[in-house]
Amino acid sequence: MQVDLVIRNARVLTMDAGRPRAEAVAVGGGRILAVGGAEVAALAGPQTRVVDAGGRTLLPGFVESHLHLVLGGAELVQLQIGGVIGFDGLKAAFLDYAAKNPKRALLMAQGAAYEILGDPVTRHDLDRVIADRPVAMMSPDHHTVWANTMALEKAGLLHGARMPHGHEVVMGPDGTATGELREFEAFGPVLALGGEAHLQLGIATGGEPDPWPDAATFAADLDKVAAGLAHCAAHGITTMVNMDGNRYTCALLAALEAQGRLTARVKVPFHMKPHMEVAELERASAMTAEFHTEWVRSGFVKMFMDGVVDSRTAYMLTDYPGVPGHRADPLFPPARFDEICAEIDRRGLQIAVHAIGDGAVRQTIDGYEAAARANGLHDMRHRIEHIELIHRDDIPRLGALSITASVQPPHPPGVMDFPISTMEHVYHRDRWRDAYLWKTLKQAGAPVAYASDWPVTDVSVMRGIQAALTRVPYDGAGDERLSLMETLHAYTAGGAWAGHWDDITGTLRTGMAADMVLIDGDIEAIAPDRIGATPIALTIAGGRVTYAAEGFA
Repeated sequence: MQVDLVIRNARVLTMDAGRPRAEAVAVGGGRILAVGGAEVAALAGPQTRVVDAGGRTLLPGFVESHLHLVLGGAELVQLQIGGVIGFDGLKAAFLDYAAKNPKRALLMAQGAAYEILGDPVTRHDLDRVIADRPVAMMSPDHHTVWANTMALEKAGLLHGARMPHGHEVVMGPDGTATGELREFEAFGPVLALGGEAHLQLGIATGGEPDPWPDAATFAADLDKVAAGLAHCAAHGITTMVNMDGNRYTCALLAALEAQGRLTARVKVPFHMKPHMEVAELERASAMTAEFHTEWVRSGFVKMFMDGVVDSRTAYMLTDYPGVPGHRADPLFPPARFDEICAEIDRRGLQIAVHAIGDGAVRQTIDGYEAAARANGLHDMRHRIEHIELIHRDDIPRLGALSITASVQPPHPPGVMDFPISTMEHVYHRDRWRDAYLWKTLKQAGAPVAYASDWPVTDVSVMRGIQAALTRVPYDGAGDERLSLMETLHAYTAGGAWAGHWDDITGTLRTGMAADMVLIDGDIEAIAPDRIGATPIALTIAGGRVTYAAEGFA
């Protein structure tokens, strides 16, 4: 086969235990043809592109194990207010954005800190920002939206609305909505004002657009997804597990693949929501059968067991500090969840469950145990997303069932962009030792996959690596950092294994897909607190350059 590309003079970290290090990689036909030293560089022919890495680190392309591609792509053009604190800064940001976007039906901001105004945000606060246009802002975790009066009126929420369990239009003593909307069903009508409700349906309701978007809308959505893909490629990402979506999402990705515009391998879930009948899992099987290429596939079912700690909707085994009697509730009754898990597993589909509180984590493990009793243990690689708090008794249960700990280095408060104050507000201090236990879970036998949860946090893998390596133990807690090599494994081979991609990507060895990222430096020599500022030099997916820094184009 013709050698299309050779990268030489590199510090190659293959993530392949059989040959962990090399100096050169040869690529042809989208596959890795050889990994080694000078003999590989010598394979270059007259038509071969040769890249001199200059001692830079070459890794398998990063596997983003938990993100929201379509939502993130759409949000790139929305107002970004991460880091904004105080009314004056908030108003200035919105007024500037409004002036630049006079025709937007909804002025939507992303990254609004829960403590942005100190006291809880109300619609009246946002009315003081802008009253004559619909205004809303999303919390960083994407589980809470605050809206002004006009947005609530247009969305039909000002006087409240009946919501499924776990979703809430917060009401004030005067019988009208305060402006705070908790969880997807509650704020979906506000997001719909911006014309993008159909992109939220998978994660919000588990449904599909009805009617199916017309050709113009479909084309516009393709561009939004392509923008998200380009943003991820610039951070070295070549494979991703998209944690929201539906058949429409798959159709968008398949169209991009057909057009030659798909720059990463993407896995898309079927969302099983509490209101659905078990028989609806036939839709998950149908999606899996319809979409199964090396670039676009389904094959797993996503569920939410709880919400998030900031809004006290994460399901805990003990009361929240300062809120006697409040632990939140699981979104699925235990017996029904067990039944659903057993049926998903019987169909040969993977399960991924959002579980943040220790109560949610325990109930999820119970469901996976029920599936194992019903169907026997087999290689399904079920996973739990986030695991922000876990009871010590449940730690060995993950390893026993080989449950993947799909966790996010940017998430622990005080590590990257989330304030340390969250720990004081939502966790009892004697439980800090049980929060964000990546190393402990790995030592107990749980496979670990790292991710960002973009757009909840910055998608930058380099910043994520820095966060993972520089995290300071909480009071009374142990050091939960993995080593550099373990961290890189969790962003490459570990993520590929957890997503059932390990026969295609995640390691640099002969026959694997040519998915690679060249880091602009020797990552083993860079101080951990400087890794986040290290650029990506080159991203290659399937042998095709998807991002190139200046000097590598």
